[in-house]
Amino acid sequence: METKELKEMTGFYGDFGGQFVPPHIKVAMDEIAASYEAAKLDPTFQEEYQSLLKDYSGRETPLYFAEKLTQQLGGAKIYLKREDLNHLGAHKLNNVLGQMLLAKRMGKTRIIAETGAGQHGVATAAAAARFGFECVVYMGAEDCERQKLNVFRMEMLGATVVSVTRGTQTLKDAVDAAFEDLMENLDDTFYVIGSAVGPHPYPLMVKDFQRVISQESKRQILAKEGRLPDMVIACVGGGSNAIGSFAEYLDDPEVQLVGAEAAGEGVDTPRHAATMTVGSIGVLDGMNTYGIFDEAGKVAPVYSISAGLDYPGVGPEHAYLKDSGRAEYVAITDEEAVQAFLTLSKAEGIIPAIESSHAVAEACKRVPRMAPDQVVIINISGRGDKDVEQIAKYLNIEI
Repeated sequence: METKELKEMTGFYGDFGGQFVPPHIKVAMDEIAASYEAAKLDPTFQEEYQSLLKDYSGRETPLYFAEKLTQQLGGAKIYLKREDLNHLGAHKLNNVLGQMLLAKRMGKTRIIAETGAGQHGVATAAAAARFGFECVVYMGAEDCERQKLNVFRMEMLGATVVSVTRGTQTLKDAVDAAFEDLMENLDDTFYVIGSAVGPHPYPLMVKDFQRVISQESKRQILAKEGRLPDMVIACVGGGSNAIGSFAEYLDDPEVQLVGAEAAGEGVDTPRHAATMTVGSIGVLDGMNTYGIFDEAGKVAPVYSISAGLDYPGVGPEHAYLKDSGRAEYVAITDEEAVQAFLTLSKAEGIIPAIESSHAVAEACKRVPRMAPDQVVIINISGRGDKDVEQIAKYLNIEI
């Protein structure tokens, strides 16, 4: 078999991706991959998925012209893809509904998930309630503290939230705990991964289920402007909202794709999660990709004000897009993200998630240097209700 064919079968994007997992986990991943390939060809599966997106999730989400922000920055026209208006306040449900349908198709009865900012956990808990699955969500203890509201929302929806107290007590540790659970409960359990990471077929599935973001935005911008955007900007942790935002534009070279990752307190400090800005290539969470590793090659601790972006790796397709030059990835500090959070809130009356604020911050840098007849789409991947307490704490304001 030719190398190219082999790589396509095992989920590689160039040299990134794959299935770097123990043999019994690989068997489970191959079973999921086969089931997913069959589901993609099944009209009943696709019809049910589209129906859930419309009737349960409330799609499509608007593409909103941010007139005041455009005037304030001076430069290109800014459109916001309003994933914050999706049911439960983020893009996460797009993917969760697809994976839940697959779990149902495979006869699983128990769902597990990892979560950082809590939005994926909330989406998983809600969909599990909708489908009647037992649900366990792993969340780092630090993230549980930062996102107390989302912890309560998950529990209110019937999920068991397990606070992970080892390591940095953040997203990477939650992922590790979820994989350990899966290894012990392969027969009845389906792991709903929230980002475009992990062993094949997860990066592929998550991209396919999040593609709806750019399918809609492409159709919407053509209707509003009569042409494609000059630039699409999205925040990147593991990369689910970004790969969904980019997917339909990958074959349109005139559209510049920009991912904004977390610089935390600065890439010249140890306190960041700037995976592709200063990271290196290695294996983590079952995939070959860019990550933050220490001198011994171990996965190193990372930091961001955003619980959803403090992950030490990135989806393998993003790694490929970086190395191929098709997309550009930049690092945004906590301070820049907080100021962007406030800027959008005051300019448009839209409170973005602190994750999404990283993308807004990069737009604030680029838009003023662009021409007034150019167009930028920013994906607002989630709403910021969950982050208000964290922002107030950062600004030393008591609420």
